[in-house]
Amino acid sequence: MTASRNAMVKPAALRPGATLAVVSPASTPKSELVHQGIGRLQALGYRTVLGKHALDRGPLYYAGTLEHRLEDFHAAFSDASIGGILCTRGGWGSAELLPFLDATLIRANPKAFIAYSDHTALHSWLHNEANLVTFHGPMVAADFAREDGVDMASWRHSVEGDASWSLGAGDGLRVLRGGVAEGVLEGGCLSILAEALGTPFAPHIQDSILFLEDIGTKPYQWDRMLLHLRYSGVLKGARGIVFGDMCQCVTDAENDYLERAIMHSLRDFDGPIAIGLRSGHVGTPNVTLPLGIPVKLDLAEAGNPQIYFLDSAVIAHL
Repeated sequence: MTASRNAMVKPAALRPGATLAVVSPASTPKSELVHQGIGRLQALGYRTVLGKHALDRGPLYYAGTLEHRLEDFHAAFSDASIGGILCTRGGWGSAELLPFLDATLIRANPKAFIAYSDHTALHSWLHNEANLVTFHGPMVAADFAREDGVDMASWRHSVEGDASWSLGAGDGLRVLRGGVAEGVLEGGCLSILAEALGTPFAPHIQDSILFLEDIGTKPYQWDRMLLHLRYSGVLKGARGIVFGDMCQCVTDAENDYLERAIMHSLRDFDGPIAIGLRSGHVGTPNVTLPLGIPVKLDLAEAGNPQIYFLDSAVIAHL
């Protein structure tokens, strides 16, 4: 039975000195990038524990067998010394884990889970089954390994605990349709969310500000997947929508065409719509977004778009 969404569970804050588990629930990462990312995390003051199978290669494109990826994921939650869990990279594979995840174990050991891309499947599961606040944020090989790959301001606001902060034009946010709405921030990679529809692992979008981003997705594909969300009823639960940075999907010359495709698909959606937020698949410092936290999307002024976070995403250490 799916857990109630009424009371989200916050993980403990992650401050320098916390221990972070590094796991690979999906595809095999490049070892050198993982170690570069771990070096950056350690330079920031964190301790790290590399999952036993995090660097496994195969079968196929997976970072180890299903059983080994599950083993690392469950070990990270069960180890009391670990404060948070970061993924190395995305790719494909997280959805394979969903039917086998130990909900009782994870509910008893709530921790910060930080990832994006393919791991949108895990975010949805953790929200649906454990009511856990999670973080759409930088990964070890994909972002921490890059110079200036992480937006440190949003990282610290999110994982260290701040009940009052905001993102705006400086984070890429632009207005497509004005207005103001409040709701719980949900979402992630659009293609992963769309693929989950019609399965037991579909996202629960209700009274939400919906964040959507992706990589290598053409305008007609955005239109098609948004239509899928409309027909499934998902958009009925959204009060506002924020799209990510589209630089990993189209060229600058194609951006206007993409925006027109999005607005065509959302012509019957009457909430505020923004675009350009640099979180997820980006080539710039990756913005961390706490998912499961109430926010206010204020697009009343075209020149001053804002997402205000209305609660802390973590519990401060006693």
